Amino acid sequence: MPNIKGGVFLHIIYHCVGGAHSSTTAAAIHLGLLPMDYIPDMHDFLGVTFYDTLEKCDRGKVILRGRDEQGHKVYTLGRQFSPHLVIPAIQDMWHALGQSPDDLIIVNTLPTVNTLMRIGGFSSRRLHWVGFGRPIVIRGTRSTYMNIVKIVQHTKKKINYY
Repeated sequence: MPNIKGGVFLHIIYHCVGGAHSSTTAAAIHLGLLPMDYIPDMHDFLGVTFYDTLEKCDRGKVILRGRDEQGHKVYTLGRQFSPHLVIPAIQDMWHALGQSPDDLIIVNTLPTVNTLMRIGGFSSRRLHWVGFGRPIVIRGTRSTYMNIVKIVQHTKKKINYY
């Protein structure tokens, strides 16, 4: 199925340990729900319906977050501490389904995660102390936000957006 430029639609998976913060922020930036040119405030993050909402039952699931302006599908994945198992399994299944490896882009957002994100994310998602953890994880996300933007920009360049 061709996209606007005449190529095929791609499938882009942003992944991290929990799948609730750095990968969702990247997906939201990619989809235009968060800006690329400035650091959003807390209310902007809260406006992204899938930020800091992943539940235990969603771990390991590739979750469609939307289609970008070119029609490519953007997903997130919380792959816990097993990228060496999960990522090859996804790639092998993609191949088994007869899909081209060029149509699947898997992007690790873990390098952007900082201590505040770890503390806030653990408090909010694992301990269910959302009122305590969410402001902390948002503060951490804001402090590394431009690093996440760089990952999205690199991904978009890779798929010939710019």
